[in-house]
Amino acid sequence: MNETGLRFRQIHLDFHTSEDITGIGSQFDPEEFAATLERARVDSVTCFARCHHGWIYYDTKLNPERRHPHLTCDLLREQIQACHARGIRVPVYTTCQWDRLTATEHPEWLEMGGDGTIRSNPPFGPGFYARLCLSSDSPYVAFLKAHVQEILEELPVDGFFFDIVQPQNCACPRCRARMRAEGLDPADEDARRRFGAETINRFQELMSAFVCRLRADATIFYNAGHVGPRHRRAADAYSHFELESLPGGGWGYLHFPLTMRYARTLAKECTGQTGKFHTAWGDFHSLKNQAALEFECFRALALGAKCSIGDQLHPTGRIDQATYDLIGSVYREIEKKEPWCRGTRAVTEIGVLSPEEFSGEGMPAAALGAVRMLQEGGHQFDVLDSQGAFERYRLLILPDTIPVSEELAAKLEAYLRGGGALIASYRSGLSPDGESFALDALGVSLKGDAPFSPDFIRARSAFAAGLPQCELVMYLRGMEVEPRPGSEVLADVFVPYFNRGIRFCSHQHTPSAGVVGYPGAVRSGRAIYLAHPVFTQYQRNAPRWCKQLVLNAVDLLMPDPLVRTDAPTSALVSVNEQPAENRWVFHLLHYIPERRSQDLDVIEDVIPLHDVTVSLRTPRPVRTVACVPGGEPLAFADRDGRIEFALGKVVGHQMVAVEFA
Repeated sequence: MNETGLRFRQIHLDFHTSEDITGIGSQFDPEEFAATLERARVDSVTCFARCHHGWIYYDTKLNPERRHPHLTCDLLREQIQACHARGIRVPVYTTCQWDRLTATEHPEWLEMGGDGTIRSNPPFGPGFYARLCLSSDSPYVAFLKAHVQEILEELPVDGFFFDIVQPQNCACPRCRARMRAEGLDPADEDARRRFGAETINRFQELMSAFVCRLRADATIFYNAGHVGPRHRRAADAYSHFELESLPGGGWGYLHFPLTMRYARTLAKECTGQTGKFHTAWGDFHSLKNQAALEFECFRALALGAKCSIGDQLHPTGRIDQATYDLIGSVYREIEKKEPWCRGTRAVTEIGVLSPEEFSGEGMPAAALGAVRMLQEGGHQFDVLDSQGAFERYRLLILPDTIPVSEELAAKLEAYLRGGGALIASYRSGLSPDGESFALDALGVSLKGDAPFSPDFIRARSAFAAGLPQCELVMYLRGMEVEPRPGSEVLADVFVPYFNRGIRFCSHQHTPSAGVVGYPGAVRSGRAIYLAHPVFTQYQRNAPRWCKQLVLNAVDLLMPDPLVRTDAPTSALVSVNEQPAENRWVFHLLHYIPERRSQDLDVIEDVIPLHDVTVSLRTPRPVRTVACVPGGEPLAFADRDGRIEFALGKVVGHQMVAVEFA
């Protein structure tokens, strides 16, 4: 992993400011600004060159008409100078696809849909969400490059945060002409989408090369609100990834672990970006609960990321002291923890293939369900795409909707021949046309969609740990499969008297008729197939038996997991390695998001844990175990390649350093 000089305690300081507000920066005091950041232990702040309204916040010679009409000072320059004097990095922000001023003056530069409409919000409503086309030969991209060049030549910036750089589906005249020149049909929507993705990749590659020619050490990130499998193709254009993921604003608390567990497999440094806001961006004069901000930042450390907290500077330029009292209360703790978080890499043994690669959906329910289950089970895992290094993992999971091409089938079969193990569910493992299983290793043949839904599963004895010995409803329709010779049925599906329709029974579904209809789980050697969409189901309404079926499958294939603990399922556990220090760092977090409102989950209280026991499977002899950063030594036992220790009390977050001999 390339180290880029990213800091652990960052601020992303929004400054989207209307032309209808006067006195912009009139109360900005460079000394107060930088001193407040320093007191809050901030060591990097992303400041604005240009915002979504389209205004520029420094004394631009190139585009003086775009300087905010009511800006009273050379704001960005003064921010950089004051921060650099205190050793604080200042990457700069500029917008890309959203720019209200440009969209108003040049509607011909906007993206156009296949139906001829431009990508824009209504002209008389609030919002700057018109989408500008980033075709590499467009006059708008020429403007962007000149704007970036001026910033680099006029200001001592440390890097760039390019915002709103998302795949296009553009049918503007310029994109249509380029598609025809490349032999593509602009009327074909799939072709437009593929071309739009390549357009964005090309923009990023060319812009990064342009920046690096002028400032070789500048950090560069392109923000789209999510990092996923599509980023592999253009990863070289990024110096690092900043994972925008607030608990409000459409992300939720499950988004960050999903995207971080994928992004860290791309060998780039990562920053977890949350916000100080109660809801999401632009929520002026709100403060997040301290416990929530602790969890969001400490979880970033536990998953191998640095921390960034979003704020928005008031139009006057006056920095808010209460906000930085809150941020400082967390960043002072981060500063103490940093020595055990530098140069880390996650220690994992399970790889989860993300359906996002195949569906294009940013937060697939099956992937979210898998993240929930495995985190609650204390397992150490990454999220992968089909190009990932399968051989790094003891177990692969294909949740619900992973189609298997000939190429992927060959890679999975080679992985299994090499000693790996596999869990697939529902339609995962089927050929792309859905007509048959592409993986003989699953040990089943396809008969079709299950004829009954809901139906009811009952695990056989070898698969029944933690489950009541009764039939359990599976709400979503599964697949009907037939075991191949040599396969073992682990669970049976009982069918109802009839499907609910013109015939029905009671309020919801018809009960079981007590008749076995088809298998619900089948094992073939090192592979287990589950016939229902258990991961999607768990994300939808969390039946504990669906999770238990998956965890039982994991236990059958991987009976000696990296971590065992008696912490509750509300705890998050992770293991990171610091190779340079010859140690592992174990993290345990216990913060419980609650749905206390209609709109979002919140964290207000920190509920301590007591007398938690932990067992780690370690690769070599251990010399010492200690709580850090406090340094309190922990007694431990070493048995059969595992160490065991106990934590007397955990308040929020506890790190444990495991030093190897």
